[in-house]
Amino acid sequence: MAGPCDPATLPGRHVLVVGLGRTGAALARHLSARGARVRACDRRPEAPLPEGTDPAVEVVRGADGPEQLEGIDLVIPSPGVPASAPLLVAAVERGIPVRSEIELAAAAIAAPLVAITGTNGKSTTTSLIGEMLERAGRRTFTGGNLGTPLVDAAAGAYDVVVAEVSSFQLEWVEHFRPRVGLLLNVTDDHLDRYRDFAHYRDTKARLFAGQDAGDVAILNRDDAAVMAVAPGLRADVRTFGSARPRDGSGAPSRVAYVADDAIVLREHSAELRFSLARTTLRGQHNRENLMAALLAARALDVPPPVLQATVDTFPGLRHRLETVRETGGVAFVDDSKGTNVGALLKSLEGYGDGRVVLIAGGLAKGGDYTVARPLLARKARHVVVYGAARAFLEESWGGAVDLESHERFADAVGAAIVRARPGDVVLLSPACASMDQFKDYAARGDAFAALVRGIPNDDVTRC
Repeated sequence: MAGPCDPATLPGRHVLVVGLGRTGAALARHLSARGARVRACDRRPEAPLPEGTDPAVEVVRGADGPEQLEGIDLVIPSPGVPASAPLLVAAVERGIPVRSEIELAAAAIAAPLVAITGTNGKSTTTSLIGEMLERAGRRTFTGGNLGTPLVDAAAGAYDVVVAEVSSFQLEWVEHFRPRVGLLLNVTDDHLDRYRDFAHYRDTKARLFAGQDAGDVAILNRDDAAVMAVAPGLRADVRTFGSARPRDGSGAPSRVAYVADDAIVLREHSAELRFSLARTTLRGQHNRENLMAALLAARALDVPPPVLQATVDTFPGLRHRLETVRETGGVAFVDDSKGTNVGALLKSLEGYGDGRVVLIAGGLAKGGDYTVARPLLARKARHVVVYGAARAFLEESWGGAVDLESHERFADAVGAAIVRARPGDVVLLSPACASMDQFKDYAARGDAFAALVRGIPNDDVTRC
């Protein structure tokens, strides 16, 4: 039976797109091109009309309430619209199907789909897999939550589609079925949107709901929350982790682990080794990202030499542990993409004890930030907190580490520069969202880099 997102059912269907951002614009283009009658609404009175919008699309600004459902057969919300929004609640009550953009996209994509989710590491792992496939000569779409909306892949001729997928995008899926699905980790995040941690984890696990025995599910066996979903999966489960699983322990026949500065992939009785000697990706979390990417690429038969070349040369992503400057014996590292406490913990682990001057703050996203106290006490020489979350962070971390507070981001960066000494790392790893003072994490990272590059005379001790 065809679902509401089946391409054959779209001509003439009345579809409401909620939100006129990047995803909403892509949805409107896709739907109108397939003969749907599209209404796009946005609560912002001045919401811009995206370039290339079909004139036939009905655009409603300054309104996103239940009244927009009149005559509508299908609702597709942008990821930022919560399930508790009155319009979506009303749609469910009236029996109008609500589906995610990724559900619509997957229904229109013929190529195998690789989908990556998790609290942290999604963008790096997605980019790694995309590069591995491109190096192997596959026509590859790499996007989703990472950047280009997944629905844009429906218009291209691709051999494989690789998509970062967020929990927000998984809230309204029913038939979404990746050929290869990856769940990297699950730690406290977005608890301002979900009832509790279990609700957040179970939303992530919806990535696998449409899979069957012919598909592949890749899981982090070092993460108990991830492995808790394994017993219910129908797909072929493959796992990665820091140590080799014991033989006879019931472990999957295809696993990845780290041994002697190499990643080992065990494929039934054979083993493949990938040296880490030349990679620039530092930290245990990046070893996890690499293991996950290697398992995914091998599930699509990418040759080992191509994989090793990618491990050797992949440069990493902007705003994710990116060294923007070294001066006066101090390294300045932009980890602005680290927007939750789990990301902060992973980032701190990569640095020496007592050598970090940390900048954290922005908008807290819920969860227990006190879990960072022991690692902060060991790794951080000083912490500077800023923005809307500064009082919360002071309460969570005060007494565990030398700490000061500033309202403005620029003042926090200036204070960190003053505190830095030769041998230190000034680390922007905010553990919070950026939207109190910036439009997104990238703008925050760019602001950090501009301030750091303005340090005079290559000597932080003179600032």
